[in-house]
Amino acid sequence: MKTLAVLTSGGDSPGMNAAVRAVTKLAAAQGLSMLGVLEGYEGLIDGRFRELTHRQTDGLVIVDLEVDIAGGQGGTLIGSARSARFREKDGRAKAVEQLKARGVGGLVVIGGNGSLTGAHFLAQEFGVRVIGIPGSIDNDIGCTSTALGVDTALNTIVEACDRISDTARAHRRALVVEVMGRDCGYLAMASAVAVAADAVLIREQGKSEAQVVADVSALIRSGFARGKRRILIIKAEGVQVPCTKLVRLAEEALKPELPGVEIRATVLGHVVRGGNPSYQDRAVAGRLGFAAVSALLAGATDEMVGWLPPLAGGTPTADSSVVRFPLSQVLEETKALIDGTSQVTQRRLKLMEKAAGVLAL
Repeated sequence: MKTLAVLTSGGDSPGMNAAVRAVTKLAAAQGLSMLGVLEGYEGLIDGRFRELTHRQTDGLVIVDLEVDIAGGQGGTLIGSARSARFREKDGRAKAVEQLKARGVGGLVVIGGNGSLTGAHFLAQEFGVRVIGIPGSIDNDIGCTSTALGVDTALNTIVEACDRISDTARAHRRALVVEVMGRDCGYLAMASAVAVAADAVLIREQGKSEAQVVADVSALIRSGFARGKRRILIIKAEGVQVPCTKLVRLAEEALKPELPGVEIRATVLGHVVRGGNPSYQDRAVAGRLGFAAVSALLAGATDEMVGWLPPLAGGTPTADSSVVRFPLSQVLEETKALIDGTSQVTQRRLKLMEKAAGVLAL
């Protein structure tokens, strides 16, 4: 094996560049060349590669300076995209031909559920040697306690809520802040505890629109009755009641008793995805990157490296915090996280149920 390749796919997340830097440096240290696949699986089908290392005349492999610099930046320097063509086997076959043409002996895939599913197909259908690294701010990937970007996203949410709370107290207002997370309420739950929110709304609670409006109205009513000047409710985007609609309906419900009540809606949106990665995301990226390259060199394939996995099993690595899991198991556990059957999801819900009364105090 003389050449490895790395791609980032799906939604970008802070820490992806740090992982690209890590796997590139590890490859270079082993005398291997590293290619970056531009624009994820879409770029792989088209054969769009970028050399992330350079081999000097004396044989020493060095890392491109831009890779080093980008390691501390958000986004992904090699780009990301979703690919409809890669969902078809013919598209995947073209991607494999591009890897063979470049002499790529192993592939590192950094991304979420869809990206790891693609990696699994490459390994199962074509025998590509591939290792996945979890990268998603949603923290909805199985067999890992965190994914690249989660910590940075939480820090961004906390800072935004702290700032918004300042103005809310000045005007005695209630706030509904919507955060990203798709079908997983982890960001909402974790940030709600960190910012001492009065309540958290997540899809996993399974509440109807009427229930959500009633609960929010009751919370605001009781909070202001106790003299609170700021009431903060964190809402996950997976809750199928638009933030502005929720605020409007709650204001209408409260108007007879609190005619001057002011509720504000703030949707943080994609600002949560941006920004330079935190210390934790950089450190985790480096250690997962080390484990991924080591796994490829040891002959492993069709696996993901997970960080402090919440469930037992997997293959230990030289790093006691990193464990390798078959991608088939990762994808199965990811599905369970989303549909609520996972032990991890059930534990999270039970914890939030116990914390609900505390949050509102």
